[in-house]
Amino acid sequence: MEVRIIKKEIRKKELLNIAYKLFMTKGYENTSVDEIIAEAKIAKGTYYYYFESKEATLEKVIEMMIEEECKKANEILQSNLSVQEKILGIIISMRPNTEELKIQEAINIPENIVMHQKINKKIIEVITPLLTEVIEEGKKQNIFDCDNVKERIEIILIITNNLFDANEQNSRKLNIYIEIFIDLIEKLLGAKKGTIDFAKNLIN
Repeated sequence: MEVRIIKKEIRKKELLNIAYKLFMTKGYENTSVDEIIAEAKIAKGTYYYYFESKEATLEKVIEMMIEEECKKANEILQSNLSVQEKILGIIISMRPNTEELKIQEAINIPENIVMHQKINKKIIEVITPLLTEVIEEGKKQNIFDCDNVKERIEIILIITNNLFDANEQNSRKLNIYIEIFIDLIEKLLGAKKGTIDFAKNLIN
């Protein structure tokens, strides 16, 4: 029984890797289920045994990406970097790389709004404990002075998603938002002015 389960998990991972590569090279919209099936050399019924739809495949592909990003973030957390460098590194590690932008674009279209919200929620669940640990480390070094760190991190991440999802790049209004946002983070974490200035490079 266990061997069968392991084989199924391996097969599912293989299909996800094939879908991942096709989504990256062709884009999600331009990749069909038939192409995934042809690349995997399986029957259509086998594909639908593992995934009920192409959208479900995309969701699992993104979860796989988040898992890999989380591994990188944990490596940064355990490193000897400064608190500010750890915050920066963890946030950057949770971003899709250049090759994965076509997958990212797929969840940003209006038709995938529910999936977009689910992915954002998943990222918040994953990144919150990591950033909480870094902020606690910063408190010991008198960089931050606050209580209820986990809840403060969640608020910051929720604001980040809602504020910058609109993607108002190169606008004067966005620059004002960034200044206010950084000021808000510093106040929420009890940090001196300028402590979170590095965040400008993340947003711009």
